[in-house]
Amino acid sequence: MSENKSMNRTLYYHQQSNFSRKIRIFLIEKNLDCEFLEINLANKPPEFLEISPIGQVPVFVDQDGTVIWDSTLIAEYLDETYPQPSFYPSAPHIRLECRKWEQLADTLGDNIISLWVLDFMGDLAPAYYRKKYETLINRLLPIFDGQLRSAKYLLEGETWTAADVAALCSLGYYSFRLNEDWLLQYPYLRDWFNRLHERESVKSTIPKKIPT
Repeated sequence: MSENKSMNRTLYYHQQSNFSRKIRIFLIEKNLDCEFLEINLANKPPEFLEISPIGQVPVFVDQDGTVIWDSTLIAEYLDETYPQPSFYPSAPHIRLECRKWEQLADTLGDNIISLWVLDFMGDLAPAYYRKKYETLINRLLPIFDGQLRSAKYLLEGETWTAADVAALCSLGYYSFRLNEDWLLQYPYLRDWFNRLHERESVKSTIPKKIPT
């Protein structure tokens, strides 16, 4: 039976994608058998574009054929369908807080990606956009650091949540694509980040450079 599950449950991903990493961590922590199919984002296969109209990873296909794209939608689906361990609190107001922090973390990730893309343009990159992305990133980082000043996790509970997973993946992408200066500037964020990297699901999904 487990072989069947492994064949039928599929994640289309890219190992450097912070949003793919979020779902990979969920699947590992929930101990779900899943086939991981890495997509070449520079040359997306037609069968992938058939199930992903927006052409982005991750895309999750469950055993019953349910297809979901967008990492937050996938994360919520996984938590509702396979609730142990849970990454979204059950109390409505705390669940809302979790979603708000997750959205902040994903926004941080989006802006880090945009800033990295600008680097390819060199001197041709519009200064307006560089300033826009840098300003938002530099506004969000101290907010996360301040939240962790007296708390172990972003929701101030005893367990990590989807908010922590999303923030971890965005910051991991920052270190991977840009630099690790933020680790020196934001000590509470750094300690939280390093502590989460003691988990196997986090260590095993660290983005790696692709050999050329």
